[in-house]
Amino acid sequence: MIARGSAAGAPLHVIREDVRALHAYPVAPAEGLVKLDLMENPYTLPADLAQRLGEHLGRVALNRYPPGEPGPFKRRLAAWAGLPEGSGLLLGNGSDELLNLLVLACARPGAVMLAPWPSFSMYRLISAQYRCGFVGVDLREDYSLDLPAMLAAIERHRPAVIFLAYPNNPTGNRFDPQAVEQILDAAPGLVVIDEAYLPFAQQTWMAQLPRRANLLILRTVSKLGLAGLRLGYLCAAPELIAQVDKLRPPFNVNVLTLAAVDFLLDHATVLDQQAARVRADRALVLERLGGIDAVRAYASDANFFLLRVNDAPRVFAGLLQRGILVKDVSATHPLLHGCLRVTIGTAEENDRFLAALQQSL
Repeated sequence: MIARGSAAGAPLHVIREDVRALHAYPVAPAEGLVKLDLMENPYTLPADLAQRLGEHLGRVALNRYPPGEPGPFKRRLAAWAGLPEGSGLLLGNGSDELLNLLVLACARPGAVMLAPWPSFSMYRLISAQYRCGFVGVDLREDYSLDLPAMLAAIERHRPAVIFLAYPNNPTGNRFDPQAVEQILDAAPGLVVIDEAYLPFAQQTWMAQLPRRANLLILRTVSKLGLAGLRLGYLCAAPELIAQVDKLRPPFNVNVLTLAAVDFLLDHATVLDQQAARVRADRALVLERLGGIDAVRAYASDANFFLLRVNDAPRVFAGLLQRGILVKDVSATHPLLHGCLRVTIGTAEENDRFLAALQQSL
């Protein structure tokens, strides 16, 4: 029987009180808008490559579960990613699933997670879901790491996991490598360096894995241009990967994702060329914004940038009215007061954004 009508009286008392107090991760509707809010690659695959991919996927056996351990695919991915010899790799349904598994693995009573703040909101949200403490250590005014404050917080709270987005989201900057080294030295537990925006930053900590037993590298293919496939991968010492893998649901990465990424690894230069175009367009957009007195655009190593204006909600509304969707982060942290986060789009989309911004100030 299908229930219809009002759900009044549903037994919500069985839901944890802290879960009822949470807010779901917001995803704004974007139909008909220039979508510059979620740090996606604005380019689709070339038509001929998309057709060949479709033909390839048409031969996938959808009636069968994915392999329990897709060893050949993981070896290909590891080689492409530059995984050091002897390191382990775990696949996830996006990097969010891997964050969930890692926090769950460490979520004993009293466990604390720590990150510079503001940063990727899922670090805090996932920690709360598993009833872990979370400590956000404020960045400096220029969005660099406050290293003394970080080291003091590490000493005081003894975090199980420290998250370092590299580059950081939403600020777009890479943290000082020497400061990161000191955090790795001081950490009593694990340090996750989240390299989601590697295609645009082009600097990685992957080579450090063999000499850093507490280091984990988190990556995704989403920002490279495959966000719809939802594939993330976690790299670390094999004994760490083995423990987190115990919590992974069977068949967590579907057959179409595995087949599509496997096919596209043979054509990765197409995605690399798109990333290079985004990097070039990022420089052009930031240069043009430098000529507008009413805004301050922050340098970025990602495929987005932070923009400060006098009245962020009003400018956000003005952009939306003109068909441009960005992310208003102005109320999420005092350091982000007046700030909008803007993804780099195609050249045409960037032109439309800049024109709409001038009209919305």
